[in-house]
Amino acid sequence: MADFREDLRDAGYIEGQNVVIEAQWAEGQYDRLPMLAAEPVHRPAAVIVAGSLPSVFAAKAETSTIPIVFISAGDPVQLGIVASLNRPGGNITGVNFFAVEVASKRLELLIELVPTVTVIGLLTNPNNPRTDVEIGQLQAAAPAVGKQLLVVKASAERDFDVAFETLVQERASAVLVPAEPLFFGWREQLVALAARHALPAMYDVREFTAAGGLLSYGLSLKGAYRLVAGQVARILKGAKPADLPILQPTKFELVVNLRTAKTLGLTIPESFLLRADEVIE
Repeated sequence: MADFREDLRDAGYIEGQNVVIEAQWAEGQYDRLPMLAAEPVHRPAAVIVAGSLPSVFAAKAETSTIPIVFISAGDPVQLGIVASLNRPGGNITGVNFFAVEVASKRLELLIELVPTVTVIGLLTNPNNPRTDVEIGQLQAAAPAVGKQLLVVKASAERDFDVAFETLVQERASAVLVPAEPLFFGWREQLVALAARHALPAMYDVREFTAAGGLLSYGLSLKGAYRLVAGQVARILKGAKPADLPILQPTKFELVVNLRTAKTLGLTIPESFLLRADEVIE
């Protein structure tokens, strides 16, 4: 949010002077999203920023006229959010970081770091519309490299302990934690659970690794919100969402936490560290 505000300022929109920013949080409770989405529609807001895939659908259901700018981890065309990436049509545009599409790359990097793993856990939120797509992709990719994928579900913070206990009981020896707003909001707890059960874990953004996670591979979340701010500024200046192409980050970050690796008894190959964009010591 700080980067979002900074980039809006750079575009000439200063909070408290010529723009008001009102942030609302569902705190992982997706059933609250329709109510939260209805509020800026009734005011009405000049632009609605949807910070997750579930919130995109909630906002889309409330308005077909107020511009919506999203940041999402699912293919917006495949999910029926926009008509195309180049010309979205309608009232929606945004930033898509294709987290599902790089899920196989995360699996590959995790296996490279922990090659002896046979069963890999996948923590999922069944309430996210893109979950089934990501599960399908990884279920196809894991057997191809001689691994078994174990899917566990968590749709609220209270489910995390049971999910990790299931992973251990089913002999998973590593875990993938995909892009998911609920998981991001509780990242410190998830990192602590992975440490408690001695499970090497791969995450989607560096914020998990900075909190003590083993490694992450994905876009810069700060960079993505800067792109969102640019889209919002264009709309405030008169551009139509239908004419603004969906933006896609071009840089993905590999971040490794050496302290966590040492705690887990893992030796990170020098070649792996040389490829990392950041090494946390």
